[in-house]
Amino acid sequence: LLPFMNSKKYKSVLVTGATGFIGSYLIDELVKREVDVIASSRSSKKELSNNWSNEVNYIQADLNENREDWYYFFGKPDMLIHLSWEGLPNYKELFHLEQNLPSNYFFLKNMIKNGLKKVVVTGTCFEYGDQSGELREDFETRPNTPYALAKDCLRKILEQLQKKYDFDLKWIRIFYPYGKGQSPDSILSQLDTALERGDKIFRMSGGEQLRDYLPVEKVAEYIARISVQNKVNGIINCCSGEPMSIRRLVENYIDDKTIIELNLGHYPYLDYEPMAFWGDTKKLKKTLWLSRIP
Repeated sequence: LLPFMNSKKYKSVLVTGATGFIGSYLIDELVKREVDVIASSRSSKKELSNNWSNEVNYIQADLNENREDWYYFFGKPDMLIHLSWEGLPNYKELFHLEQNLPSNYFFLKNMIKNGLKKVVVTGTCFEYGDQSGELREDFETRPNTPYALAKDCLRKILEQLQKKYDFDLKWIRIFYPYGKGQSPDSILSQLDTALERGDKIFRMSGGEQLRDYLPVEKVAEYIARISVQNKVNGIINCCSGEPMSIRRLVENYIDDKTIIELNLGHYPYLDYEPMAFWGDTKKLKKTLWLSRIP
């Protein structure tokens, strides 16, 4: 593995949501790239079973707590990669607006006003709303769920905060990660459960929706490389740029597994997603190229 550009200059990188689906993979990626990591989540140290648990400085914390100086509490890290967000994948629940939005904003503001200069936050492709086709970072956002609206509002508030405080902001819009450890509500996790039970039929939608899928290992690599480069800030799509139907994703997944019949059309298509969308990767590719320059 090649070291990241200037990775050594970061004495410490704080990762919140460290024990989540993406967080676990991201910390693996940072550790193997010799980045000094402070990992944080609400889990206690003894609950950790990750490969990296003895390779990082782990600090248990509930970010909803009121604390005068979070930046000092975490040892004044050089960078924050903020993955923490509760209640997924319940995208339509109002707690994203009523609880997650204010708590995440006040935590981030606290870190920034007390001295943090490098801020990376993960957003979502759902910020684009019902727009179809290839989605570019400069498109107008049209969030149509509480989750997407909360993320979009958080980004806009942080952009306003930049007018008061001097800090760099990278907003990484994640599309469709998949892999081991994914939510049990995800389609591949449901398929795994069906296969383990020995089901002969797997019920799903028509499967013709085109989405932008990326293995979680690759998502973690991209987040890490986006974070440590200093040339590109703002919104960056984290995606493959290659549309694939849900049906094809499922069929590819079961090629080497027990044969199971797909009951297509059993479930209706989701009402908050267009039939076909994927991410533009021009800005991502530029950013990844810059992350490899010595």
